[in-house]
Amino acid sequence: MADATPLRPLPAAEATWDRTADVVVAGYGIAGVCAAIEAARAGSRVLILERTSGWGGAAALAGGFIYLGGGTPLQKALGFEDSPENMEKFMLAALGPGADEDKIADYCRGSVEHYEWLVANGVPFKAEFWGEPGWEPPHDEGLMYSGGENAAPFNTVAEPAPRGHVPQMSNKRTGSKGGGYMLMKPLAETAEKLGVTAEYDVRIQRLIVDGDRVVGVVAKQYGKELDIRAEHGVVLATGSFAYHDRMIEGFAPRLIGRPGAAIEEHDGIAIRVAQALGADLAHMDATEVAFFGDPQMMARGILVNGRGQRYVPEDTYPGRIGQLTLFHQENQAYLIIGEAAYEQSLTTETSTPFFRQPPTWAAETIAELESDMGLPELALQSTVELYNKHAVDGKDPLLGKKQEWTKPLEGPFAAFDMRGFTAGFTLGGLRTDLDSRVLHVSGEPIPGLFAAGRCTSGVCAGGYASGTSLGDGSFYGRRAGIAAAKN
Repeated sequence: MADATPLRPLPAAEATWDRTADVVVAGYGIAGVCAAIEAARAGSRVLILERTSGWGGAAALAGGFIYLGGGTPLQKALGFEDSPENMEKFMLAALGPGADEDKIADYCRGSVEHYEWLVANGVPFKAEFWGEPGWEPPHDEGLMYSGGENAAPFNTVAEPAPRGHVPQMSNKRTGSKGGGYMLMKPLAETAEKLGVTAEYDVRIQRLIVDGDRVVGVVAKQYGKELDIRAEHGVVLATGSFAYHDRMIEGFAPRLIGRPGAAIEEHDGIAIRVAQALGADLAHMDATEVAFFGDPQMMARGILVNGRGQRYVPEDTYPGRIGQLTLFHQENQAYLIIGEAAYEQSLTTETSTPFFRQPPTWAAETIAELESDMGLPELALQSTVELYNKHAVDGKDPLLGKKQEWTKPLEGPFAAFDMRGFTAGFTLGGLRTDLDSRVLHVSGEPIPGLFAAGRCTSGVCAGGYASGTSLGDGSFYGRRAGIAAAKN
């Protein structure tokens, strides 16, 4: 169904100005708050327009990973060596194909300074490392591997270093109030102290232009249309298009029918209003895929597809497992694990206990399990035989699972039906330069228009690591605020 809201820009001559600010920011999530802080520090009067009734966006509900490295003080305090060049090697290998090399190099070289900026603005990090498999630290530890850096194939591309920096927070509730809350809270408080004004329950409708320059936005609050002038620039920071069905069908069809691992306010409005001005897009088909499995169990077992074959090193980043399952295995997955390994996994701590469900099948032998699962005779048996043959020596020549997790499967056995255990969100969006200026299809910046966060194509072009959304959203949100204030 077509959107009823007109998206074409409104000529400034037809606007009846209701509000004026130097910099108008659409969206009060991580990209928006960082843009607001930097614009305010540059001397601009800043107005944030937020469609919900409070600050936070998707960031406040997230686990809170910020992907940082290159030798941050937290990495050094915990004894991990890293460099911008090493970080760049990993990101180029893991976040492609077609990753923006200039943007990744820029991000890696500015990563340490960005960490220091976050700390200076009140974001707390505890100098403690969580080294167990998991979606995120179950306590308030500040550092964790969050992208498969220490798993095949990336541990052969760059020296592994943990880069998932998590704000310190106690009593976290994954999915409802995670570490992302303690990222947003101090930043929102900083913005307020700087005099940033916020209007809530406001939805942007379209942009206002004077010639080819963006000079404001049309928004709606409680049914009333408002024309809001931006003397210096407009920053778009309204999130992805994960909850816009028509955009999913047109750009990211692999997510059709999958739950959105985002918030429903991510309806692509920033992309659509900028498209109406001729804005260029990038990597609109790129998506991250969450996989609803327990990493402690997966690392101790083997994941097989609908043909009973292994297809991924089970000790890698769960988001990579999700992508490989949905994109390359028709969303078909089963976890096979021995009884002793299963019971051992249940003794470990986890931030996602709801992923620990009883097995679907149990059997004394792999042959029985194979039959119960409805797999072709010898399909699973041959997979387990090959795996066990090398696992006796702690080796996995097929997929490269690390020695600490590569142990023979021993019965009795359990199997988990994990078909369809995926959800996703989009990674593509507006094409921007290193100053977060939105680029026209001609390659030139659109005057007065800036963007950051998941409404843009950031450092991810296909692959993903937890923390890259909050990382490049905050990093390039800052750039957007600085550039808009100077505009």
